Formats: sequence, structure tokens, C-alpha cells
Amino acid sequence: MAETETHPPEIVDSHCHLDFPDFAEELPEAIARARAAGVTRMVTICTRLRNEPAVRAIAEAHDGVFYAAGTHPMSAAEEPLTSVQDLVALARHPKFVGIGETGLDYHYTADSAEVQKTSLRIHIEAAQETGLPLIIHARAADADMEAILAEGLKSRPYSCVMHCYSSGPRLAQASLEMGFYLSMSGIATFPKSTEVREIFAAAPLDRILVETDAPYLAPPPHRGRRNEPAYTALTAKIGADLYGVSYAEFAAATSANFDRLFWKAKR
Repeated sequence: MAETETHPPEIVDSHCHLDFPDFAEELPEAIARARAAGVTRMVTICTRLRNEPAVRAIAEAHDGVFYAAGTHPMSAAEEPLTSVQDLVALARHPKFVGIGETGLDYHYTADSAEVQKTSLRIHIEAAQETGLPLIIHARAADADMEAILAEGLKSRPYSCVMHCYSSGPRLAQASLEMGFYLSMSGIATFPKSTEVREIFAAAPLDRILVETDAPYLAPPPHRGRRNEPAYTALTAKIGADLYGVSYAEFAAATSANFDRLFWKAKR
């Protein structure tokens, strides 16, 4: 028991935002706490491409930290439209491991739906060109999301993770049928998130990733405060319960899934 507590099972935070101001005062300490909790790898996500140099610098400065970049759908109307060529150029960096996050958000920004769709299709093409996984944000846009993801697959294969999955069961099933992955965030730990837990419990374990989306969505007992990569372990413990496996088994399975999908960040 003492050895397990000293050396917790290794796990991956597949999606966090280490460049956000929430971490400005203590980023090295937050990364150290993550490693102490067994979170030996993390992917920090750039949501506005003008911030890519700062996000890249974080990945370059820390072992086990990788990065991805794209235009978040909620920012699509405010940011210059990127190009496939620009994303492909960024992807040449050895620590650049994914395309996005991109997607559709009609909950807050339905008025920019058309530019979001255009941006999403550009990111899909970049994922197809590079072979890197697409990182999808989906909120209140299930039908359009399913249609555009499927449309992309008809032209060329690509891989994808539905980040911080909290949409409906139909989009989850469609995503799994397309060969994609679902990522479990702190939302799955919230008492009222019964449907989200049911969606994950019905999905095959070999398609599940874990993330924090830090600094957002901290799981209990930290809910309402800043999230950080170390708390990946708290969400993963709920995931282990859902699948009826030990925490170590769940950590190993989701880490293997991460290695398969985010192949540039493989151990």
C-alpha cells in the first residue's frame, strides 16, 4: 500500500489550458503537483492562434507537457480565419500533438454558426493532412456536429476526440461509430450529471480519455475553485467505478488510449 501511495499509477490529462492567467503565478508548482499525483503527461490547448507562441513555450519548457492549437468555436467570429496550411506548418513542431480545439458552440455563440462551421471544416482538413487527432468542443450543436464530422470522413479518414463530452447520447454513439474517442472531464463527477455518466458507462473502455479542462470544471471536493491537472486522478476514480475496474486499471487503459490517439506524445 505504501508503495502505491508513493508511486501512484501514471495517467494523462489529455486537455488543459496552462497558458490561462489562472496559472500565471505558479505554473511550475501546478505541474509538480500533477506529477506527484501520477499525471506524468498533459496536453495544453491553445484556443486562439495568436497565443500559440506562448502555449508552445510552455510545452518546450516542461517535460511531459505537449500542446495543440486551433480556433475555439466561441472565438471563431473574433479571430482571423486560419488556413489548413497554417495549421499544418504549426504541426511540424515535435511537441505539437493535436488539431484544435475546434468545433461548434450554439449555446453561447449561435449567431456565429456559419463561421464556426467554416472553421471546423478547415481544422478537419488539417487533421486529415497531418494525421494528428482533431480535438472537438461541442455544445448545443449535436445534429450539425454529427453531420460535419461524418461529411469529413467521407472524403478522407481522420482521428478525433470529443473533448469534455457532455452532449447527448446520439452524438456519443455516432462519434464512437465513426471510430472517435470520448473524453471524460470533471462534469462526469458532478451529482446531477447522471446522463453523462450513463453515456460513458455505455461506451467501450478502449475509447475513453480523461481530462481536466483546467482551470475549469474542478471535480469534488474542489468544485467551484480552480481546476488543475493533478485533479485528473479524481475524475479517473469516478471513471474506474463506472467501468467496475480498479483505478490502476482505468489509468492504464486510458493512458493506452491516449498513446494510440495522440501518437506524437506516446511514452
